[in-house]
Order: sequence, then C-alpha cells, then structure tokens
Amino acid sequence: MIQMRFHFTGQVQGVGFRFTACRIANGYDITGYVKNLPDGSVECVAEGSVEEIDAFVEQLQQVMSGYIRRTTREQFPATGRWDSFGVGW
Repeated sequence: MIQMRFHFTGQVQGVGFRFTACRIANGYDITGYVKNLPDGSVECVAEGSVEEIDAFVEQLQQVMSGYIRRTTREQFPATGRWDSFGVGW
C-alpha cells in the first residue's frame, strides 16, 4: 500500500473534475480524496496498491484530457486515514 498525491493544473475547476474522479475511483480499490485548491488547480490523494492507483489516474487523465495541462505526482507511505474516496476530505 502506498499514497500518491497528484496535482492537476489546467482548466480543472468548474468542469466536473471532482465528480468524475469520485465516479472513476469507485471502480478501484483505493481511498482518499479530491479537492479544489485556491490557485485553480486540483489535488487528489489516493491510497492503495501501485497498480490500482496507476489505473485510476490513467483513466481519470484519459476522461479529463481536454482539461488537464499538467499532472505532477508524489509518493508517500500509506497512512490508512481514509476508508473511502470522496470530495475534499
């Protein structure tokens, strides 16, 4: 288990990004959150296996490709803090 923190920039607010991320996350064995940041970007933190997180973010990037300009990611040890995936936790 790992934690991955993603930072998405582009036109990622006001386009259903958080809703889409939550909908896609339901298909994977991951926990965490997605939230808007004051600078107009979106942060997404996911915990689970590398394979599940990679598949989740790949699908999210495909679905939202017209809105994402840049994605950065950082890896951390899993915390077990969340029991599901939701908005702004």
